[in-house]
Amino acid sequence: MLGAIAGDMIGVPWESSGAKRHDFPLFSEFSRFSDDTVMTLAVAHVLLEGGSYATGLREFGRRYPFAGYGGKFEQWLLDASMGPYNSWGNGGAMRASPIGYAARSAEDALAQAERCAAPTHNHPEGVKGAQAVALAVFLARSGASKERIRSEIASRTGYDLNRTVADIRPGYTFDVAAQRSVPEAIICFLDAADFEDAVRNAVSLGGDADTVACIAGAIAEAHWGEVPEWIAAETRARLTPDLGDVLDRFRSRFMTRP
Repeated sequence: MLGAIAGDMIGVPWESSGAKRHDFPLFSEFSRFSDDTVMTLAVAHVLLEGGSYATGLREFGRRYPFAGYGGKFEQWLLDASMGPYNSWGNGGAMRASPIGYAARSAEDALAQAERCAAPTHNHPEGVKGAQAVALAVFLARSGASKERIRSEIASRTGYDLNRTVADIRPGYTFDVAAQRSVPEAIICFLDAADFEDAVRNAVSLGGDADTVACIAGAIAEAHWGEVPEWIAAETRARLTPDLGDVLDRFRSRFMTRP
């Protein structure tokens, strides 16, 4: 959760820049939360309080209308009568990490991720991306090795996770398709030595930096068990009080290893 939010904030200044640096400054005056954080905490709120995902997503999205939503999603936020629009983008994946902590089993994580994606990202690729993130977080926080995470996700999704960041980086460009950004985000975690390295890997691809780093940061926190203290402090300082409250309540209830 905090790892997902940190990844989002760190990636925001680099989104669409095409920069492929690994040694960039992690925080600057331009580091802020975006729709990735708002929607992640909306999902956390639903897991805490109950209710439908569609209602929770709309509530938080309308509370933060300028967080940088895609055009179709923004239309969905404002039109309560609008149903899912068959999106194959990574929006379902970016918000799915809390499910990995609340799930009681791998199958529960997969089922809950499908329900979470369904109000908007009901295309099979959109659902698959959300399921991959929720399952990766569940496995990581359950103590699974990187190789088991790689194997489980690859076998269930068909994603090619045998590539490396070095393989991907040279030709990679901005892409919001779940099938061309979620596997890359998972690889950024798999290739990393620690939390910070995972987020740096994600931004260094030069693509949809905030979302790829949000996903990589979520799995990295689950695997290593924490976010470095100074990164956590910088991240919390950029959250509004109400979003920080959701984060704290979710961490208190769900974020312990099973």
